[in-house]
Amino acid sequence: MSVPGNLLSLTTSMLCRVQPAVHNRLTGWKTLASRIPDAELRRQALASIQTKAFHCEGGAVYGLLAEKNYKEAIKFIVAYQTISDYLDNLCDRSTSSDPNDFRALHEAMLHALTPDAQLSSYYRFRKEQDDGGYLAALVTTCQKVLQRLSNYYLASTHLHDLASCYCELQINKHVCKEERVQKLRQWSESKKKSLHEKMAWYEFAACTGSTLGIFCLISSLLQPQITDGLLSKIKKAYFPWVQGLHILLDYFIDQEEDRIGQDLNFCTFYPNEIVMINRLTTFYIKAMRSVSLLPHRSFHRLTIRGLLSIYLSDEKVFQQKDVRQSARILLRFGGTQALFLYLHCRSYRRLKRLAGKDF
Repeated sequence: MSVPGNLLSLTTSMLCRVQPAVHNRLTGWKTLASRIPDAELRRQALASIQTKAFHCEGGAVYGLLAEKNYKEAIKFIVAYQTISDYLDNLCDRSTSSDPNDFRALHEAMLHALTPDAQLSSYYRFRKEQDDGGYLAALVTTCQKVLQRLSNYYLASTHLHDLASCYCELQINKHVCKEERVQKLRQWSESKKKSLHEKMAWYEFAACTGSTLGIFCLISSLLQPQITDGLLSKIKKAYFPWVQGLHILLDYFIDQEEDRIGQDLNFCTFYPNEIVMINRLTTFYIKAMRSVSLLPHRSFHRLTIRGLLSIYLSDEKVFQQKDVRQSARILLRFGGTQALFLYLHCRSYRRLKRLAGKDF
Protein backbone atom coordinates (compact mmCIF):
# COMPACT_ATOMS: atom_id res chain seq x y z
CA MET A 1 0.00 0.00 0.00
CA SER A 2 1.45 3.37 -1.04
CA VAL A 3 0.65 6.93 0.01
CA PRO A 4 -2.11 8.28 -2.31
CA GLY A 5 -0.98 11.07 -4.60
CA ASN A 6 -4.04 11.76 -6.75
CA LEU A 7 -7.74 12.38 -6.25
CA LEU A 8 -8.91 8.91 -7.22
CA SER A 9 -6.51 7.04 -4.96
CA LEU A 10 -7.13 9.46 -2.07
CA THR A 11 -10.92 9.27 -2.18
CA THR A 12 -10.81 5.49 -2.65
CA SER A 13 -8.48 5.10 0.32
CA MET A 14 -10.66 7.37 2.44
CA LEU A 15 -13.83 5.43 1.66
CA CYS A 16 -12.40 1.91 1.74
CA ARG A 17 -9.71 2.15 4.43
CA VAL A 18 -9.80 5.28 6.54
CA GLN A 19 -13.49 5.77 7.27
CA PRO A 20 -14.23 2.12 8.18
CA ALA A 21 -11.24 2.13 10.54
CA VAL A 22 -12.30 5.45 12.10
CA HIS A 23 -15.92 4.36 12.54
CA ASN A 24 -14.84 1.09 14.12
CA ARG A 25 -12.74 2.99 16.66
CA LEU A 26 -15.41 5.61 17.33
CA THR A 27 -18.04 2.93 17.91
CA GLY A 28 -15.84 1.46 20.63
CA TRP A 29 -15.30 4.84 22.30
CA LYS A 30 -19.00 5.68 22.06
CA THR A 31 -19.87 2.41 23.80
CA LEU A 32 -17.38 3.18 26.58
CA ALA A 33 -18.66 6.77 26.87
CA SER A 34 -22.24 5.52 27.27
CA ARG A 35 -21.14 3.67 30.43
CA ILE A 36 -19.65 6.71 32.19
CA PRO A 37 -21.25 6.83 35.68
CA ASP A 38 -21.37 10.63 36.05
CA ALA A 39 -24.29 11.98 34.03
CA GLU A 40 -22.65 15.27 32.99
CA LEU A 41 -19.35 13.66 31.95
CA ARG A 42 -21.31 11.00 30.05
CA ARG A 43 -23.38 13.66 28.28
CA GLN A 44 -20.32 15.65 27.20
CA ALA A 45 -18.37 12.56 26.10
CA LEU A 46 -21.24 11.35 23.92
CA ALA A 47 -21.93 14.83 22.55
CA SER A 48 -18.29 15.30 21.57
CA ILE A 49 -18.38 12.08 19.52
CA GLN A 50 -21.79 12.71 17.99
CA THR A 51 -21.12 16.29 16.89
CA LYS A 52 -17.39 16.19 16.15
CA ALA A 53 -16.82 12.80 14.52
CA PHE A 54 -15.77 14.60 11.33
CA HIS A 55 -12.66 15.81 13.18
CA CYS A 56 -11.54 12.19 13.47
CA GLU A 57 -12.60 11.41 9.91
CA GLY A 58 -10.61 14.33 8.54
CA GLY A 59 -7.57 13.94 10.78
CA ALA A 60 -7.32 10.22 10.08
CA VAL A 61 -6.37 10.89 6.45
CA TYR A 62 -2.84 11.34 7.80
CA GLY A 63 -2.88 7.70 8.81
CA LEU A 64 -2.31 6.94 5.13
CA LEU A 65 1.25 8.26 5.53
CA ALA A 66 1.92 5.18 7.66
CA GLU A 67 1.16 3.02 4.59
CA LYS A 68 0.70 -0.61 5.74
CA ASN A 69 0.60 0.57 9.38
CA TYR A 70 -2.31 2.93 8.76
CA LYS A 71 -4.63 1.17 11.24
CA GLU A 72 -2.12 1.71 14.04
CA ALA A 73 -1.86 5.39 13.11
CA ILE A 74 -5.64 5.73 13.03
CA LYS A 75 -5.91 4.06 16.44
CA PHE A 76 -3.76 6.88 17.84
CA ILE A 77 -5.41 9.66 15.82
CA VAL A 78 -8.97 8.75 16.83
CA ALA A 79 -8.08 8.37 20.52
CA TYR A 80 -6.10 11.63 20.62
CA GLN A 81 -8.70 13.64 18.71
CA THR A 82 -11.43 12.22 20.95
CA ILE A 83 -9.50 13.47 23.99
CA SER A 84 -9.24 16.90 22.36
CA ASP A 85 -12.94 17.09 21.48
CA TYR A 86 -14.08 15.77 24.87
CA LEU A 87 -11.94 18.26 26.81
CA ASP A 88 -13.09 21.07 24.54
CA ASN A 89 -16.69 20.21 25.39
CA LEU A 90 -15.91 20.06 29.10
CA CYS A 91 -14.23 23.48 29.01
CA ASP A 92 -16.81 25.12 26.72
CA ARG A 93 -19.79 23.88 28.74
CA SER A 94 -18.13 24.23 32.14
CA THR A 95 -19.59 26.36 34.93
CA SER A 96 -15.96 26.82 36.01
CA SER A 97 -13.55 29.41 34.63
CA ASP A 98 -10.68 28.13 36.77
CA PRO A 99 -7.46 27.85 34.73
CA ASN A 100 -6.23 25.21 37.20
CA ASP A 101 -9.16 23.01 36.18
CA PHE A 102 -8.45 23.46 32.47
CA ARG A 103 -4.73 22.84 32.98
CA ALA A 104 -5.42 19.64 34.94
CA LEU A 105 -7.78 18.35 32.25
CA HIS A 106 -5.27 19.04 29.48
CA GLU A 107 -2.52 17.13 31.25
CA ALA A 108 -4.21 14.19 29.53
CA MET A 109 -3.09 15.48 26.12
CA LEU A 110 0.53 15.73 27.23
CA HIS A 111 0.46 12.34 28.97
CA ALA A 112 -0.98 10.78 25.80
CA LEU A 113 2.25 11.85 24.06
CA THR A 114 4.49 10.50 26.82
CA PRO A 115 4.73 6.69 26.63
CA ASP A 116 5.83 6.20 30.25
CA ALA A 117 3.82 8.99 31.91
CA GLN A 118 1.85 8.22 35.05
CA LEU A 119 -1.79 9.22 34.72
CA SER A 120 -3.14 12.01 36.94
CA SER A 121 -6.47 12.76 38.54
CA TYR A 122 -7.53 14.92 35.61
CA TYR A 123 -10.84 15.99 37.19
CA ARG A 124 -9.32 17.03 40.51
CA PHE A 125 -10.52 20.66 40.32
CA ARG A 126 -14.13 19.96 39.34
CA LYS A 127 -17.25 18.53 40.92
CA GLU A 128 -17.74 15.81 38.30
CA GLN A 129 -15.19 13.05 38.94
CA ASP A 130 -16.30 9.56 37.97
CA ASP A 131 -15.89 8.85 34.25
CA GLY A 132 -15.46 5.11 34.76
CA GLY A 133 -11.91 5.26 33.40
CA TYR A 134 -12.93 6.78 30.04
CA LEU A 135 -10.29 9.51 29.78
CA ALA A 136 -7.60 7.21 31.18
CA ALA A 137 -8.46 4.61 28.52
CA LEU A 138 -8.07 7.20 25.76
CA VAL A 139 -4.69 8.29 27.13
CA THR A 140 -3.34 4.76 27.56
CA THR A 141 -4.46 3.81 24.04
CA CYS A 142 -2.26 6.60 22.68
CA GLN A 143 0.60 5.63 24.97
CA LYS A 144 0.50 2.00 23.84
CA VAL A 145 0.83 3.02 20.20
CA LEU A 146 3.86 5.15 21.06
CA GLN A 147 5.41 2.41 23.20
CA ARG A 148 5.67 0.26 20.08
CA LEU A 149 7.65 2.96 18.23
CA SER A 150 11.36 2.47 18.76
CA ASN A 151 12.02 5.78 16.99
CA TYR A 152 9.56 7.84 19.05
CA TYR A 153 12.38 9.83 20.63
CA LEU A 154 13.05 11.46 17.25
CA ALA A 155 9.73 13.32 17.36
CA SER A 156 9.14 13.68 21.10
CA THR A 157 10.26 17.31 21.36
CA HIS A 158 8.33 18.37 18.26
CA LEU A 159 5.16 16.68 19.51
CA HIS A 160 5.38 18.19 22.97
CA ASP A 161 6.03 21.66 21.53
CA LEU A 162 2.85 21.46 19.47
CA ALA A 163 0.77 19.92 22.26
CA SER A 164 1.98 22.41 24.88
CA CYS A 165 0.94 25.32 22.66
CA TYR A 166 -2.43 23.66 22.07
CA CYS A 167 -3.01 23.19 25.80
CA GLU A 168 -2.01 26.77 26.65
CA LEU A 169 -4.44 28.04 24.03
CA GLN A 170 -7.29 26.03 25.54
CA ILE A 171 -6.47 27.18 29.07
CA ASN A 172 -6.35 30.87 28.12
CA LYS A 173 -9.36 30.61 25.80
CA HIS A 174 -11.68 29.30 28.50
CA VAL A 175 -10.98 31.63 31.42
CA CYS A 176 -13.67 34.20 32.31
CA LYS A 177 -14.81 36.34 29.37
CA GLU A 178 -13.46 39.55 30.88
CA GLU A 179 -9.91 38.18 30.91
CA ARG A 180 -9.63 35.79 27.96
CA VAL A 181 -8.80 38.23 25.15
CA GLN A 182 -6.12 39.98 27.18
CA LYS A 183 -4.58 36.66 28.26
CA LEU A 184 -4.68 35.25 24.74
CA ARG A 185 -3.17 38.40 23.27
CA GLN A 186 -0.33 38.51 25.82
CA TRP A 187 0.44 34.82 25.42
CA SER A 188 0.28 34.90 21.61
CA GLU A 189 2.41 38.04 21.29
CA SER A 190 5.13 36.50 23.47
CA LYS A 191 5.11 33.13 21.67
CA LYS A 192 4.90 34.33 18.07
CA LYS A 193 8.18 36.27 18.27
CA SER A 194 10.10 33.04 17.68
CA LEU A 195 8.28 32.44 14.37
CA HIS A 196 9.63 35.50 12.57
CA GLU A 197 6.39 35.60 10.58
CA LYS A 198 4.06 38.58 10.22
CA MET A 199 0.69 37.66 11.65
CA ALA A 200 -1.81 39.03 14.12
CA TRP A 201 -1.96 37.63 17.64
CA TYR A 202 -5.33 35.95 16.95
CA GLU A 203 -3.90 34.29 13.83
CA PHE A 204 -1.01 32.86 15.84
CA ALA A 205 -3.48 31.62 18.46
CA ALA A 206 -5.40 29.85 15.69
CA CYS A 207 -2.20 28.17 14.49
CA THR A 208 -1.76 26.53 17.89
CA GLY A 209 -5.30 25.12 17.96
CA SER A 210 -4.83 22.29 15.45
CA THR A 211 -3.78 18.68 16.00
CA LEU A 212 -2.85 18.06 12.34
CA GLY A 213 0.89 18.49 12.88
CA ILE A 214 0.80 15.89 15.65
CA PHE A 215 -1.08 13.41 13.45
CA CYS A 216 1.33 13.94 10.57
CA LEU A 217 4.36 13.38 12.82
CA ILE A 218 2.95 10.24 14.46
CA SER A 219 1.98 8.70 11.12
CA SER A 220 5.41 9.55 9.71
CA LEU A 221 7.06 7.73 12.62
CA LEU A 222 5.33 4.58 11.39
CA GLN A 223 7.12 4.90 8.05
CA PRO A 224 10.39 3.02 7.53
CA GLN A 225 13.61 5.03 7.60
CA ILE A 226 12.14 8.27 8.93
CA THR A 227 14.83 10.74 9.99
CA ASP A 228 15.07 13.53 12.56
CA GLY A 229 15.69 16.01 9.75
CA LEU A 230 12.50 15.06 7.94
CA LEU A 231 10.46 15.25 11.14
CA SER A 232 11.75 18.79 11.69
CA LYS A 233 10.69 19.71 8.15
CA ILE A 234 7.23 18.26 8.76
CA LYS A 235 6.76 20.30 11.92
CA LYS A 236 7.89 23.51 10.18
CA ALA A 237 5.64 22.77 7.21
CA TYR A 238 2.53 22.25 9.35
CA PHE A 239 3.16 24.91 11.96
CA PRO A 240 2.12 27.64 11.48
CA TRP A 241 0.51 27.74 8.03
CA VAL A 242 -1.35 24.44 7.60
CA GLN A 243 -2.55 24.42 11.19
CA GLY A 244 -3.51 28.09 10.98
CA LEU A 245 -5.56 27.55 7.83
CA HIS A 246 -7.28 24.59 9.49
CA ILE A 247 -8.44 26.48 12.57
CA LEU A 248 -9.27 29.75 10.82
CA LEU A 249 -11.59 27.78 8.51
CA ASP A 250 -13.19 26.22 11.57
CA TYR A 251 -13.85 29.67 13.05
CA PHE A 252 -14.90 31.02 9.66
CA ILE A 253 -17.90 28.68 9.42
CA ASP A 254 -18.80 29.06 13.13
CA GLN A 255 -19.21 32.86 13.10
CA GLU A 256 -23.00 32.99 13.49
CA GLU A 257 -23.08 30.11 15.97
CA ASP A 258 -20.42 31.78 18.13
CA ARG A 259 -22.14 35.17 17.88
CA ILE A 260 -25.38 33.68 19.22
CA GLY A 261 -23.54 31.76 21.94
CA GLN A 262 -21.30 34.75 22.75
CA ASP A 263 -18.27 32.52 22.26
CA LEU A 264 -14.85 33.78 21.24
CA ASN A 265 -14.21 33.56 17.49
CA PHE A 266 -10.84 34.57 16.03
CA CYS A 267 -12.34 35.52 12.66
CA THR A 268 -14.31 38.35 14.27
CA PHE A 269 -11.05 40.16 15.08
CA TYR A 270 -10.43 40.92 11.40
CA PRO A 271 -11.45 44.54 10.63
CA ASN A 272 -13.70 43.49 7.75
CA GLU A 273 -14.67 40.62 5.45
CA ILE A 274 -12.22 41.60 2.70
CA VAL A 275 -9.22 41.53 5.03
CA MET A 276 -10.35 38.18 6.43
CA ILE A 277 -10.64 36.56 2.99
CA ASN A 278 -7.28 38.01 1.94
CA ARG A 279 -5.64 36.55 5.03
CA LEU A 280 -7.31 33.16 4.59
CA THR A 281 -6.06 33.00 1.01
CA THR A 282 -2.59 34.00 2.25
CA PHE A 283 -2.66 31.13 4.73
CA TYR A 284 -3.75 28.80 1.93
CA ILE A 285 -0.93 29.91 -0.39
CA LYS A 286 1.70 29.64 2.34
CA ALA A 287 0.37 26.27 3.48
CA MET A 288 0.62 24.88 -0.06
CA ARG A 289 4.11 26.29 -0.41
CA SER A 290 5.25 24.97 2.98
CA VAL A 291 4.45 21.32 2.15
CA SER A 292 5.96 21.43 -1.34
CA LEU A 293 9.39 20.29 -0.14
CA LEU A 294 8.07 17.29 1.81
CA PRO A 295 8.05 13.71 0.51
CA HIS A 296 4.59 12.79 -0.84
CA ARG A 297 3.96 16.47 -1.55
CA SER A 298 0.98 15.64 -3.78
CA PHE A 299 -0.68 13.95 -0.81
CA HIS A 300 -0.04 16.93 1.47
CA ARG A 301 -1.30 19.41 -1.11
CA LEU A 302 -4.45 17.34 -1.60
CA THR A 303 -5.11 17.30 2.15
CA ILE A 304 -4.84 21.10 2.23
CA ARG A 305 -7.39 21.35 -0.57
CA GLY A 306 -9.39 18.84 1.44
CA LEU A 307 -9.48 21.27 4.37
CA LEU A 308 -11.23 23.81 2.16
CA SER A 309 -13.66 21.14 0.98
CA ILE A 310 -14.51 19.70 4.40
CA TYR A 311 -15.22 23.03 6.05
CA LEU A 312 -16.81 24.87 3.14
CA SER A 313 -19.23 21.98 2.51
CA ASP A 314 -20.58 22.20 6.06
CA GLU A 315 -24.28 23.04 6.35
CA LYS A 316 -23.40 26.04 8.54
CA VAL A 317 -21.97 27.78 5.49
CA PHE A 318 -25.32 27.73 3.67
CA GLN A 319 -27.10 29.25 6.67
CA GLN A 320 -24.94 32.43 6.63
CA LYS A 321 -25.22 34.68 3.58
CA ASP A 322 -21.88 36.51 3.98
CA VAL A 323 -20.04 33.30 4.83
CA ARG A 324 -21.60 31.55 1.83
CA GLN A 325 -20.41 34.27 -0.55
CA SER A 326 -16.90 34.30 0.89
CA ALA A 327 -16.78 30.50 0.79
CA ARG A 328 -17.27 30.59 -2.98
CA ILE A 329 -14.19 32.81 -3.33
CA LEU A 330 -12.09 30.50 -1.16
CA LEU A 331 -13.27 27.39 -2.97
CA ARG A 332 -12.42 28.86 -6.38
CA PHE A 333 -8.96 29.57 -5.04
CA GLY A 334 -8.51 25.86 -4.38
CA GLY A 335 -9.06 25.00 -8.05
CA THR A 336 -10.71 21.99 -9.67
CA GLN A 337 -9.31 19.48 -7.18
CA ALA A 338 -10.83 21.39 -4.26
CA LEU A 339 -14.14 21.58 -6.14
CA PHE A 340 -14.11 17.81 -6.74
CA LEU A 341 -13.40 17.14 -3.05
CA TYR A 342 -16.07 19.67 -2.08
CA LEU A 343 -18.70 17.84 -4.14
CA HIS A 344 -17.51 14.55 -2.66
CA CYS A 345 -17.89 15.95 0.88
CA ARG A 346 -21.33 17.38 0.12
CA SER A 347 -22.52 14.01 -1.18
CA TYR A 348 -21.05 12.18 1.80
CA ARG A 349 -22.73 14.54 4.29
CA ARG A 350 -26.06 14.18 2.47
CA LEU A 351 -25.86 10.39 2.58
CA LYS A 352 -25.07 10.48 6.31
CA ARG A 353 -28.09 12.69 6.97
CA LEU A 354 -30.35 10.39 4.98
CA ALA A 355 -29.01 7.40 6.88
CA GLY A 356 -29.47 9.23 10.19
CA LYS A 357 -25.92 8.44 11.30
CA ASP A 358 -23.48 10.48 13.39
CA PHE A 359 -20.59 8.72 11.67
